[in-house]
Amino acid sequence: MKKIISISLVAVLVLTLAGCNWFEKKLGDLKEALVGREMVIQSYDENSQLIDRVQGKSVSIKADDEFELTDVDGNVVEKSSVLNITVGGNEIIHVGSSLISHELGLENIFDVYAKSVDLDNFDRSVPFVNRMVNELKNYTTGKDKIILIRSQSGQPLATFAGDDVSYYATDIENSTALLIDGEFLFIYRCDYTIYDTELLQ
Repeated sequence: MKKIISISLVAVLVLTLAGCNWFEKKLGDLKEALVGREMVIQSYDENSQLIDRVQGKSVSIKADDEFELTDVDGNVVEKSSVLNITVGGNEIIHVGSSLISHELGLENIFDVYAKSVDLDNFDRSVPFVNRMVNELKNYTTGKDKIILIRSQSGQPLATFAGDDVSYYATDIENSTALLIDGEFLFIYRCDYTIYDTELLQ
C-alpha cells in the first residue's frame, strides 16, 4: 500500500511540475546535455550588424571552464565569460561581441520589421519599440510579453514575443537564458528589456 501511495505522490508531483516553466527548462537542459538543441546562433557588432550566423541540429552552449577564476580552495570566484559552443561535432569559441541563440521555433520579429522599415530614417517622436509593436500587430497580438534585445551600445538587434516568458541565470558570465512559449533563447553580452505587450499598444 505504501508503495502505491509513494508512486501516486511521485506521479502527481511530476504532472504538477510538468506545467511549470522551471521543470520545462530543466528538461531542456537535460536534452541539451544529451543530444543538443536545434538552434540558430548569431553574433553582432556594437551597431547590431550581423557578424555571423550558424544553424545546427545539435547545439550546446557552455562556459569554457579554462577561463574561470578560482580561489586557493578551488571555489569559483568569477565565472567564465568565454563561450564553448558545440554544433554537431564541431566547436566554436566565442567571447566579446553580442550573441543570441534561439531554438528554431522562435521567430525574431525584429528581422521582419527591419525588412519593411528604414531604421535610419523613421519618426523618432514615437519610441522605437512602441512603433514596432503597433506596426506588427499580427506578430504580437495575443502575446503577453515582448523581449527587446540591444547590442552593448544600445542598438536594437532582436525582438521576440511570447505568451509565457520566464528568465533564468546561467553558469556563463554576462548571459541570460529565457524560455518563451517552451522555446529556449540564450542572450550573451546584450542589453534587454521585457515588456508586457499591453503596455506598448
